[in-house]
Amino acid sequence: MNKHSLRDMKREATASALADASFSLALEKGLDGFVVEDVVQRAGYSRRTFANHYSCKEEAVAMAAVIFKGADEVAEWIGDINESMSPLDILYHLMKLQLTGNHFVKLRQLVSLSKQSPTLEPYILSALRTLQITAQETLNELSRGRYPAGYTHLLVGAVYGAVLPLLDGGLNVLLPGERAAETSDAVTFDHYLDTMFGYLRNGF
Repeated sequence: MNKHSLRDMKREATASALADASFSLALEKGLDGFVVEDVVQRAGYSRRTFANHYSCKEEAVAMAAVIFKGADEVAEWIGDINESMSPLDILYHLMKLQLTGNHFVKLRQLVSLSKQSPTLEPYILSALRTLQITAQETLNELSRGRYPAGYTHLLVGAVYGAVLPLLDGGLNVLLPGERAAETSDAVTFDHYLDTMFGYLRNGF
């Protein structure tokens, strides 16, 4: 591993620690209940370090809910991928790996925080857009030019658009780790994901 990689890893770890501290404080005290100084004290960094990563506490809070903790597992899976796998199947497996119960809980908490503090909304949209762009770039790289330029863009947009209603409870879907009430007609997340990708494979 070269020095650049180690430096990148350290930077990512620092950004994650600051974001996690911001998110925890937002859940405990509300967005108006803390300042950047509280964040750096909890995370053990300086204000200057915070400024090197985030423009404000809102941005840090939003990033905490979209930073993916299982990046090593995903990287390992991508390294072993079959080159003939379609972009749709690649995206399906990536969604299964990334959208864990803990990740969904954080995303739902973030949506709840944004309803109390609307100033969070543009940062949430920006963070989710970053996730979408990263997924699109990954598909483009793995598909090696075998598909039209707009195909992966449309595919990723459709999938992420279908996931967003799960965050605000707009669809009755049980997220990973949740249990259904006896009277509930909710479907599991795996069933919802399989149905959604079935539509994409077979046409609406």
